Amino acid sequence: MNWIVFDYGDVLSKPSLARPDLAALMGASLPEFEQAYWQYRIPYDAGSTPLEYWQTVGDAVGVPVDEALSDELTRVDIEGWGHLEPSSAALLEALSEAGASLALLSNAPSVFGEWVRAQDWVRHFRVTLFSGDVHCVKPDAKIFQLLLEQLGAEPADCLFFDDRQSNVDGARAVGLKAQLWNGADAARAWLE
Repeated sequence: MNWIVFDYGDVLSKPSLARPDLAALMGASLPEFEQAYWQYRIPYDAGSTPLEYWQTVGDAVGVPVDEALSDELTRVDIEGWGHLEPSSAALLEALSEAGASLALLSNAPSVFGEWVRAQDWVRHFRVTLFSGDVHCVKPDAKIFQLLLEQLGAEPADCLFFDDRQSNVDGARAVGLKAQLWNGADAARAWLE
């Protein structure tokens, strides 16, 4: 069986526009907030809790974060990443209708994985794997090995799309076919 595996952020989803709102919730300047948001994101994607993440970001920008603020930041952050790119949604629909075996592999916190698994469009995927659930992130070889175990597949039976070259390289190092994401039309052409 051949699998088509997609990343989520900036591949299936539109880029998040929530960072100005998140910075405002924290009362921080956008540049200062964005630097901390990304600087501490990998531990969050690798399994730390929302409260741990937002407190670390808060420490970096000089703002105390309690559970209520953490919950609100988490809600706004998930909402920001929660919009599928229409062309990607159409591609998923077409592949699913054609009987393709689809999987989702994303560097994302567990709380985001829970949200995704509650969405209607997730029905297109036979397997969803989020880094926060397995405590390792792309491009680490371990997460690709975990994916292959869940798929019951050989590396050469998988085609992986990601918007980051480092993740494409990591997938290729494990033996997966991998392609840098340049939009749904390019992916469709590549799949044909």
